[in-house]
Amino acid sequence: MSRLALLRHGHTDWNRAGRIQGRSDIPLDAEARAELGGNRLPSPWDTASIWSSPLSRAAETAQLVSGQAPKTSDALTEMNWGEWEGKRGVDLIAIPDSGYRHIEEWGWDYRPPKGESPADIWARLAPWLTNLKGDNLAVCHIGIMRVILAKAWGWNFAGPAPFKIKRNRLFILELDPMRAEPEPIRLVAREG
Repeated sequence: MSRLALLRHGHTDWNRAGRIQGRSDIPLDAEARAELGGNRLPSPWDTASIWSSPLSRAAETAQLVSGQAPKTSDALTEMNWGEWEGKRGVDLIAIPDSGYRHIEEWGWDYRPPKGESPADIWARLAPWLTNLKGDNLAVCHIGIMRVILAKAWGWNFAGPAPFKIKRNRLFILELDPMRAEPEPIRLVAREG
C-alpha cells in the first residue's frame, strides 16, 4: 500500500498580508521558522520519504520538521497565478470585472489570467503520484493540496470544500485507490 501525507508550508510575510504567492519564491518568516523548529513529524511519518516543492518556503518547512533535506519535485510547485501573483484576493474580488472568484465557484477549468487551472495542476501531479511507493510526505502549497484532496474527496471546486486545510497538520491519503482519511494529524512538539 502506498500512502501520502500532505503538509502545508509555514507562514510567509505574503501569507500574513493576504498576498497571492503562487510561484514567487517568498521565504518563511521568522515566526514560522521558530514555530516549525519546535515541531516534528509524528510516527510513522518520521520515517517516510520526504518530498517538497522546490520553492524555499516548502523546502525549509520540510527540513525543519523532518531534520533532513527533502527530495524536490517540480510537480509540487504552487499554482501559477499569472497576472494575479503578488496581489491580494480581497482587492481583486472588489473589482467587478477582475474575474477573481472564491474557490467554491472555480470548477476544474478556472484559470487566472496567464495562470494555471486546477485541471492543469492535476495533469502535472498525476504522473508524480503514480510513481510513489510506500509512505511519502510532501510539503507543498495550498493550491497543490486543494487539487489532490479534491480528487481524493470527489469535490469539483463547486460549493464548500469537504476539507479545511490548516497548517501544522498532515492530511493522509491512500493512493491506490485514492482516498483521504477524514481527520488530519497534528505535528508533534519536540521534546527538550
